[in-house]
Amino acid sequence: MENRYFKRDISWLSFNYRVLMEAEDDTLPLYERINFISIYSSNLEEFYKIRVADHKAVATGVSVSDEESVQSAIELVDQINKEVNRQFQERNRIYKQQILPALQKHHIIFYQTPEEVEPLHQEYLRQFFREEIFPYMAPVPVSKDKIISFLRDNRLYLAVRLYPKGGGQAEYFVMKQPYSKLPRFIQLPKIGKNYYLMFLEDIIKANLNVIFPGYDVDCSYSIKISRDADILIDDTANTNEIIEQVKTKVKKRKIGAVCRFVYDHSMPQDFLDFLMDAYHIVPRELVPGDSHLNLEDLRDLPNPDNIVPPIRKPQPMKLTCLDEHESIFRYVEKKDLLLHYPYHSFDHFIHFLYEAVHEPTVREIMVTQYRVAENSTVINTLIAAAQNGKRVTVFVELKARFDEENNLATAEMMKAAGIKIIFSIPGLKVHAKVALVLRRDDKGHRLTSYAYISTGNFNEKTAKLYADSGLFTCNPVIVNDLHRLFRTLQGKKNPVFHHLLVARFNLIPELNRLIGHEMELARQGKRGRIVLKMNALQDPAMIDRLYEASQAGVEIDLIVRGICCLIPGQEYSRNIRVTRIVDTFLEHARIWYFGNGGRPKLFLGSPDWMRRNLYRRIEAVTPILDKELKQELTHMLRIQLSDKRKACFVDEHLQNCWKSPQPQKENVRSQYTFYEYLKSRL
Repeated sequence: MENRYFKRDISWLSFNYRVLMEAEDDTLPLYERINFISIYSSNLEEFYKIRVADHKAVATGVSVSDEESVQSAIELVDQINKEVNRQFQERNRIYKQQILPALQKHHIIFYQTPEEVEPLHQEYLRQFFREEIFPYMAPVPVSKDKIISFLRDNRLYLAVRLYPKGGGQAEYFVMKQPYSKLPRFIQLPKIGKNYYLMFLEDIIKANLNVIFPGYDVDCSYSIKISRDADILIDDTANTNEIIEQVKTKVKKRKIGAVCRFVYDHSMPQDFLDFLMDAYHIVPRELVPGDSHLNLEDLRDLPNPDNIVPPIRKPQPMKLTCLDEHESIFRYVEKKDLLLHYPYHSFDHFIHFLYEAVHEPTVREIMVTQYRVAENSTVINTLIAAAQNGKRVTVFVELKARFDEENNLATAEMMKAAGIKIIFSIPGLKVHAKVALVLRRDDKGHRLTSYAYISTGNFNEKTAKLYADSGLFTCNPVIVNDLHRLFRTLQGKKNPVFHHLLVARFNLIPELNRLIGHEMELARQGKRGRIVLKMNALQDPAMIDRLYEASQAGVEIDLIVRGICCLIPGQEYSRNIRVTRIVDTFLEHARIWYFGNGGRPKLFLGSPDWMRRNLYRRIEAVTPILDKELKQELTHMLRIQLSDKRKACFVDEHLQNCWKSPQPQKENVRSQYTFYEYLKSRL
């Protein structure tokens, strides 16, 4: 049965390659294309730190997995490295043959080697090095016999080989690049119409003789190490133990086991062999790179005097029915409200919380927090509510990867302000994105209350970057269901949910029922129709269910941004199409459509169809009950399926195949088309 599913990590690499494809699109603003190279590189760094590190631990016997053997882990790491090396060639081609010439057309000369530097800049660079860089250089000798230098995670180092003047054996040094003191990209004096940029490390390379007097410099190359960043927390422990584990283990993230050694591919083999011996690097950890590593830093590439037209993104709009003088509470009492970020302003959710702070009948506010923004307006508003006499409860997920420390610090701040904090549930992550505002009269009787269920985090920063949707409703059944969910998070057993679908309770049975109903319609000669939009599809049980539906004649469209382990184009999947959309904003919403014989059922919520989401997390999904909002979400899905600018089909070989062989400007670009659609509804 293995060949019925794509491998999860190879599928993810297919997605990341789709990100890289955006850098090749010359219809995009140049700095947006450059930013996609940065995103591609940053994604790959995290992938090695988490996924590849896990496989490597199994391959070397450090850990044991129920899901893969030592041999399969070894084979997978080799397969990953092979595909990454192939993609590196493509990234290198796009960067050198397309991005650099495009910059030059805009009169931005981006030096790639010290040898390219114009004579007029050479004295300037010597002076700049002596005054600004040299004080921070600290070369450390490298020896096979004794390790006296530790390569920190994701830091760039310059490895240097030199010989004493007058003869002698080769000596080796490494130097950490001083990026904490100086920018990675240095802007040089303008000459005529031309602006000039240079990598900091290239300025250092050009001045190595100053750092090493008495030596002849033979060669120098950039290197870096990626370390295992997946901290293992015993999530069956109690809350206090989990807190202590987080405090202790996040500090060790920077010194984790090596999972990747990236080096300039032009480095001579004997130099590479020396470094491998000195730092105990094994061949499977080697990943060749270009002369400049860490291209995620390109997000900070200067645009001198804004000579290149800046990226123009759709700006978040405010609904006229919800301006600052209107009550969201009163609006939602009349009609459910659906917001789509970043097309709609996240300020509306902040406004909702502000109203809860100041409305006298609001007695209680409950919120989940998975990834918290720094200096969060959401958190500050919840603190204001607590200080205003409201009972505020916030569930904080401590095990949100890379956000553990920030979540813990934020939780302690909220707790000090009088907010009740519920930490991680042993054995589970809480990934639901929900908020509840409860109102009562003076006698304690429940008044109309409000629920908010979203596909995205309560994070005002990511709300400008991620495409998410959120529903406000005062439907009493949904409000009561959400109240039960929060009580469950506080320890109540055996909840019964009537409208909400909650992972580990009623989500999978209901999904199986909904799919089964479409299969029955198809068998009766009626139209069975399913459209599923999500970030990832990996659970074999749900994939098999979709295969069954396809074989029964159900027409299925999947809009999956990232991992998709379902294989299209097979006899058992002949009625399934997989669409992948990558554009200005990160597609993050989870929207599910079931045709239901012409009376569509639509759902919105937090889970992808990954095993971790369906079986090891608390996730929440709400049905969309308002007829107009159903039509709105259906229209959004229709627009996305008609996208021929930024949508690809994923084929049976994991290739990203453009829907239109040469995407034209006049073709539908779903993010921008949907923005205009929402704008027209103002």
